[in-house]
Amino acid sequence: MKIGLGLYRRMLNDAHYQFAQQLGVTHVVAHLEDYFSADPKLANDKDASWGVGVDEDWTEATFRKLIDDLARFDLKLAAVENFAVRHWHDVLLCGPKRDAQIDHLKRIIRAAGAAGVPCIGYNFSAVGVWGWKRGPYARGGAMSVGFDIKQIDPDEPIPEGMAWNMAYRDSLGPGTQPPVSQDQIWARYQHFLDAVLPVAEEAGVVLAAHPDDPPVDALRMTAKLINTPDAYRRSFKANTSSANKAELCLGCLQEMTDGDIYNTVAEFARCNRIGYIHFRNVRGKVPQYQEVFIDEGDIDMARIVRILREHNYQGVLIPDHTPELECSAPWHAGMAYAVGYMKALVAHPS
Repeated sequence: MKIGLGLYRRMLNDAHYQFAQQLGVTHVVAHLEDYFSADPKLANDKDASWGVGVDEDWTEATFRKLIDDLARFDLKLAAVENFAVRHWHDVLLCGPKRDAQIDHLKRIIRAAGAAGVPCIGYNFSAVGVWGWKRGPYARGGAMSVGFDIKQIDPDEPIPEGMAWNMAYRDSLGPGTQPPVSQDQIWARYQHFLDAVLPVAEEAGVVLAAHPDDPPVDALRMTAKLINTPDAYRRSFKANTSSANKAELCLGCLQEMTDGDIYNTVAEFARCNRIGYIHFRNVRGKVPQYQEVFIDEGDIDMARIVRILREHNYQGVLIPDHTPELECSAPWHAGMAYAVGYMKALVAHPS
């Protein structure tokens, strides 16, 4: 097993690479999409608080530069996490640009393979990550995030011009996106898998699906896709390509109301269906849960490591979300705590 660090787009710089190197991690999961790039036209719109993302192509040169920059700090690229919303909003929404965007995703996957990117993580969701609230949910009042369906309107529709909780154009429309049934979201997903997995397999790139976050049945009048372990199994059966794997978020898996996390992790590791792992702990399940420190949640993280070792998992673990410590560098301190704990578990999982 290898331990890595997830870095958002604005952290893809020498200072954060040096921080990762100092922590002793060996790999990085990089986000090239910019979730927080607010467009001035949307600055006062609460639905566009995650901005409009990047409007650029991702080429072989893009990926090679990232890999070369990491190599200067003795780091390897484990995965690129998430396509940009402008690359595939109509793939998620079944819009008029779907076929053109599928072709663009194929070009990105081929470019990634040519550069040596081993994995691309993605979250096939029209809603995206939505409904969280920030609060002092972790030990000692550390700031983290939580979900309580009673504190939101779960049926609030998605504005026209949004997908994956981000605007994909410069202005939102006056209407809303139509409701999406479970049959519809699965049909869209099947189309995506059948179109891109042959290209990914040929390019030597794993496509790893993140579970829904939060893993409820539906939000914003839109059905969720991978919100139970059985939904993951359905995904693997929908296309049996060796490139079809899970971006296995332990927190989301624990939040699901069905299944046993330990048996599920063992099964997916044994079947070689894990691309990489978000090593996150939580307290509670849908419809109410909170993300907490790695050593205070409901998951026995040492047991997870023992299971992974038993089934010869050789992939990467990253700490993913982490509560912020009360200091002048809360994100850095939180990540350092999580990585240190992970390194100890991997060295001594008993």
